[in-house]
Amino acid sequence: MSTHLHTALSIAAHGVPPLPLRVGKVPFGNCPACAKNACGGRPNMKTPGPCTCPAPCHGWAAATTDRNVINSRTWAWAWREAAGVAYHPGGAGLTVVDLDNPAAIAWARESLPATRTVPTTRGEHWIYRGTMQSANAVRPGVDIKSLMQYARWLGPGTGAMAPLPAAVRTLAVKEPSTARRTPQALSVPLSAHRGECPHRTPTYLDRGIAMAEQRITEAREAVHATVYRTFLAVLSTHGRCGCLTETHTARLFTAAQAKGETARHCTDAWTNALTTLGL
Repeated sequence: MSTHLHTALSIAAHGVPPLPLRVGKVPFGNCPACAKNACGGRPNMKTPGPCTCPAPCHGWAAATTDRNVINSRTWAWAWREAAGVAYHPGGAGLTVVDLDNPAAIAWARESLPATRTVPTTRGEHWIYRGTMQSANAVRPGVDIKSLMQYARWLGPGTGAMAPLPAAVRTLAVKEPSTARRTPQALSVPLSAHRGECPHRTPTYLDRGIAMAEQRITEAREAVHATVYRTFLAVLSTHGRCGCLTETHTARLFTAAQAKGETARHCTDAWTNALTTLGL
């Protein structure tokens, strides 16, 4: 068993979902069919593609705590060639503040609550309990890695882990932000198929939206796919009769964005679901 595989199995046993890294700190495609990004993921394998081996097979979404998957033949070749181990902080309920230089570390010591720290090649990782949307370059030398992102595993670190503070969440808020504007999120038409509503009370729809929000919120892996399937389920039930309003779709988009999806991802998933259903 390789050292990296042993590390992956060890941290997975503690609820931290690992994935193998190749040279350059970039994830593998975890099966030969995904070599050289053949399955359609984004450049450098950092964003999952549409493949099913298993889907998605690479990027942050490949991280898992399932020992059988980590130790499977599908991953075996990647562990043999791995240059390191990464993990999905959001999947472990964590947020990593990646401080890339001494100036960033000095800022954190002055501005953020003390928490567990892990030394890196050029700086430190400060790890908090709680998840949020990931964001790069929130200030000079500072990235936030949580949902839909991976971080290198460099050891457990030292110090007590503190709850995710508002000061870190605020760093990811950009004003003005088109990614969170309702007009952009709701640019897809909703009323093309209005007709007689078969639902006797609004309670049926409200319960369905609440269940859809919960399904998205509880997704720990394959968030892209979960959001799309949830949108598809909602539209298949309520998309033809005109029940859905912008308030309902805003609730779904908000739940998806809380898991790290952008408004563009939400709109694309919604449009694809409409197209699939012929709406």
